[in-house]
Amino acid sequence: MNNLNDLNSLERIKANDPGGMLDALWKMPEQCEEALAIGRKTEIPSKYGSVSNIVVTGLGGSAIGGDFLRLYVTDKAGIPVIVNRDYNLPAFVDSKTLLFAVSYSGNTEETLSAYAQAREKGARIVALTNGGKLRQLAEGDGYPVIVVPAGISPRAATGYLLIPTLAVLEKLGLISGLAVELEELTRILRSLREQMQPEAPVEQNTAKQIAARFYGKIPVIWGVGGSTEVVAMRWKGQVNENGKAPAYWNIFPELNHNEIVGFEEPTALLGQLEIVLLRDTDDHPRVQKRMDISKDIIKGVVSGITEVRSQGEGRLSRLFSLTYIGDYVSVYLAALYGIDPTPVRNIDYLKQKLAES
Repeated sequence: MNNLNDLNSLERIKANDPGGMLDALWKMPEQCEEALAIGRKTEIPSKYGSVSNIVVTGLGGSAIGGDFLRLYVTDKAGIPVIVNRDYNLPAFVDSKTLLFAVSYSGNTEETLSAYAQAREKGARIVALTNGGKLRQLAEGDGYPVIVVPAGISPRAATGYLLIPTLAVLEKLGLISGLAVELEELTRILRSLREQMQPEAPVEQNTAKQIAARFYGKIPVIWGVGGSTEVVAMRWKGQVNENGKAPAYWNIFPELNHNEIVGFEEPTALLGQLEIVLLRDTDDHPRVQKRMDISKDIIKGVVSGITEVRSQGEGRLSRLFSLTYIGDYVSVYLAALYGIDPTPVRNIDYLKQKLAES
């Protein structure tokens, strides 16, 4: 599929998605509701509430939930939260650390390595997985295990990989008001999916329109530190994994101290860049001004500039609404390239070669 009008062909779009990525996206509101119930029914020792820091260890789609958790609780929990994407844990992890070991498959080797270190350090571990070695080890060691449904790609399981961890934090008294935020979140996602579903024509479908702008171009996603930084990274990753295409991201105000200078040469390449600005009500007023000035600087140099605004009052809704739009964009981009969004053959090949060694 390389004709933009083909995005109005429901038959062509569905034929291009045998793995059911669009179906998984459609079910995201229900996934978030189920994820809350799963988290709330998981038994957590009361002593887990007395901690000095929170660490989420995971990779790829299994780590993105940790990034959202970090942003969500930054002004709520009163203790530092970090996301670890490595075989090794930071030296500060100890018996006062609440550590979420997250691996959707349960077999991510970096996460299993970090889990073993956390156990040695005496951290208060909660495993989140649908099975595999992580579940086996955590259950054998007597740690709480949050078991989420299998059957979808980790990048389509964001609700399962985030909401249960928030439910645990609420259960421990570290945050509150999750049910109210989740109600708003699911209501907004249900509204957005009606607007972005395959049946909605290009003329009325924001996700299809942005995918058309990305087609044949290099997307560059700009977010804001402490606000939409994780969403920008997520958009980039989804274009990579679903669209099988390159994409890049950066954040304000940092990019105004380096990247913004790089829009003079080479002009031919710059003309292939499609910029997306992610906007949120939490953005600092000075950052909002920086974004406006940056648009003026690059206008006419790049292929185009698109602004996407978050929806909702609660932070969870605002983060997820922007993410949800990007998820749909990436699948429609895959359709334009005639690529099944679900397989990740290069990652599978890499894992195979690592296993052989």
